[in-house]
Amino acid sequence: MSTNELGSTSMTGLKKVRRLPAEVSILGVLFGIAIVFEILGWYVVGESFLANKQRLSIIVLQVAVIGIIAVGVTQVIITGGVDLSSGSMVGFIAMVAASFAQTAINSRAVFLQPEWSQFGLSWFIDSSPLWAIGAGLLLGLLLGFVNGFIIARTGIPPFIATLGMMVSVRGLAKWYTEGQPVALLNADFTWLGQSFDLWGFPVPRTVIIFFIVAIICHVALSYTRYGKFTYAIGANPLAARVSGIDIGKHLIKVYAVAGLLSGLAGVMLAARAQSGQPNMGVAFELDAIAATVIGGTSLAGGVGRITGTVIGTIILGVVTSGFTFLKVGAYYQEIVKGLIIVTAVAIDVYRQKRKGRA
Repeated sequence: MSTNELGSTSMTGLKKVRRLPAEVSILGVLFGIAIVFEILGWYVVGESFLANKQRLSIIVLQVAVIGIIAVGVTQVIITGGVDLSSGSMVGFIAMVAASFAQTAINSRAVFLQPEWSQFGLSWFIDSSPLWAIGAGLLLGLLLGFVNGFIIARTGIPPFIATLGMMVSVRGLAKWYTEGQPVALLNADFTWLGQSFDLWGFPVPRTVIIFFIVAIICHVALSYTRYGKFTYAIGANPLAARVSGIDIGKHLIKVYAVAGLLSGLAGVMLAARAQSGQPNMGVAFELDAIAATVIGGTSLAGGVGRITGTVIGTIILGVVTSGFTFLKVGAYYQEIVKGLIIVTAVAIDVYRQKRKGRA
C-alpha cells in the first residue's frame, strides 16, 4: 500500500471517528427548540416554558400515543413503503376496545344493544379488561396484515392500499356505533391511561409503554434477522430478492407489526380518554410520519432508527406544547407543523442527492 493510500485510509478513519450519531444532531434541534420557547415564554407571557412539571407531563403524555404509532410507521418507511391508515385504525380500535370495557350500569353499552346482544356478546360487559386489550391488539394485527397482504400479493402501491384502508376503517369506526361515542368504561381498563407518581413527577403509564415498545423495536431492527431484512428491502429490493429474502412475506410481517402498534395506540388512547370516539386519531398518521422523518428516517427507504423517531416525536410534542403555551392559534400551529414536515422532507431529499453524488 502506498503512502498516499495509507494517508487516505487514515483520513477516512479519522472522519469515521469524528462522525457523530445522527441522533446527536436531532437532539441538538430538540434542545434548540426548547430554548427558543423558554426565551419566548419569558418575553411573551412572562413565565418559564420548561420549569413547569405539569406542562412537561402533558408533553410526554401527548407524544406517547403518536410515538407508539410512529415506531411502527418507521419500520414501514424503512422498507420503502408508507402507512396512511394508522390514524383511522387508532380511531376504530379505540371504539372497539372501549366497547369491550363498558360497565353494566351503562344502558347504552354497545353489547347491551339488541343488534349485538343477539350474538350473546353482552357477557363482555364488566368483564376483564384483558378482553378489551386483546380485541384491540388482535384487530390492529389483522388490519395491518390485510395492508401487507394487499401490498405484497397484489402489487398495489403502499400509498394507494393504505389510503383505501384509511377511508374504509374510518367508515367502520362510524358504523360500529352509528357515530355515537362509547363511554362509561370500567376502572380496571382506564387505569392503563392514568399516571403514577415518580419522585413527585406524574408519569403516565402510556409513556412507559411507549418506551418499552421503542426499546423492543430498536433491538429487533438493530440485532435481529427481522431488522436486517427490513433494511435490505428498503435499501435495494432487487438485491434483497437475489439474496434469498422473501420480500412479500417480510412486508406482510412489517405491516402487521405496524398494525399491531396502531392497535396498542388505540387501546391506550381509549384508556386515557376513558371513552371511544369515532373521530379519534384524525391526522395521527401525518404526525407519525412527520415524527419519523424528523427523526432521520428516509422516505426513500433503507435508512432510519427508532431512537431518532423517539426524539422526532418529542420534538413534535414540544412544538405543539410551545405554541399552546404562547397562545398561538390552532390554525397557525397546523401551518407551522406543515412547514416542519416539508422542511424535514426537503432535508431528506437533499441528503439523498448528496449521497448519490458521493
